[in-house]
Amino acid sequence: MLWYRPPLQSDLLLAIYYAAAYVIFDAAATFVYMPYFALTPELTTDYDERTALTSYRMFFSILGSLVAFTVPLMIVGTFVPENAPRVLLMGVVFGLVSALPLWLTFLGTRERMSHQAQERPSILQSLRAALKNRPFVFSLVIYLLTWVSVNVVQATLLFFLKYVVRREPQSDLIMAAIFVTAIFALPFWQWASRRYSKRWAYVAGVAFWAVVQIVLITLNASSGLSLILLLCVLAGIGVAAAHVLPWSIIPDAIEWGELQTGQRHEGMFYSLVTLMEKITSSLAIPLVLLLMQVTGYVPNAAQQPASALLGIRIAMGPIPAVLLCVGIVFAILYPLSRERYAQVVQELSARRASTVEADSE
Repeated sequence: MLWYRPPLQSDLLLAIYYAAAYVIFDAAATFVYMPYFALTPELTTDYDERTALTSYRMFFSILGSLVAFTVPLMIVGTFVPENAPRVLLMGVVFGLVSALPLWLTFLGTRERMSHQAQERPSILQSLRAALKNRPFVFSLVIYLLTWVSVNVVQATLLFFLKYVVRREPQSDLIMAAIFVTAIFALPFWQWASRRYSKRWAYVAGVAFWAVVQIVLITLNASSGLSLILLLCVLAGIGVAAAHVLPWSIIPDAIEWGELQTGQRHEGMFYSLVTLMEKITSSLAIPLVLLLMQVTGYVPNAAQQPASALLGIRIAMGPIPAVLLCVGIVFAILYPLSRERYAQVVQELSARRASTVEADSE
């Protein structure tokens, strides 16, 4: 539905059709994402193994992003009305290929029976537990600040390549430098998390990325391609940290909550993460576009005024850098260290053992 061009002449009817298609798509995708994300804390309670699992997931996520950025252009060519049948073909191919891993995940994954046997809390109970869970609130803020930064950079990057550094023909190569580097950097951040902790690995990774984003905005049309690629490689190292570490921090708050309440609330936790990410992104990206409009951006112009170039630079550098720095503050103050989490798991194991013993008697 998203990639089909219905035979409608009215712009209003087309807008209604695509709005409906997007709502249906996003609702269906949410049905898949929610339990998929919530699987991580149920597959293992090991502090470092959760980071490893998240690294594998993000490997395929980044690889999928790279494929989604390059392959459609190979199938479609240029996005002109005459190529509408190719656009539909691309949508069908990606739809079928995307469905296969979801079925494989469903058929090949098993949850812990001990978790399934627990009493299911009500929605209101889960919501209260989530809002009172201090580690979860901190991890939620860390995640939101990080991914709003990612979304802002993604929304601005093509404008930056086209108008600031004038490298639109090399955009595929530049994007590949970021994504491929991020893939290869994932094991490094997994090691850093195991060697130190998730939050300190996060602090180092996003601080490094924030510095690179500030340096990137000093580039201009005279900057050499080699320098641009080098900075994109460095940015990819930070992007890898932003992909894996916030996601690996969130699950640990579930055991902390179970110790406090006697119940697990991963469904509500990941519901709130998904909901808040959608809300913040729906606000942040339009604000970036509004900034470009206020600074004088001219759509489809061959060149942009100096004020518009400044607006693009601000959106590309200072805005994500500030968001990432605030995330660093929350990571430093995050209340659940590796040692404290180990204590939580130990106390939960003792409680479960005593409960099983009492039931057997």
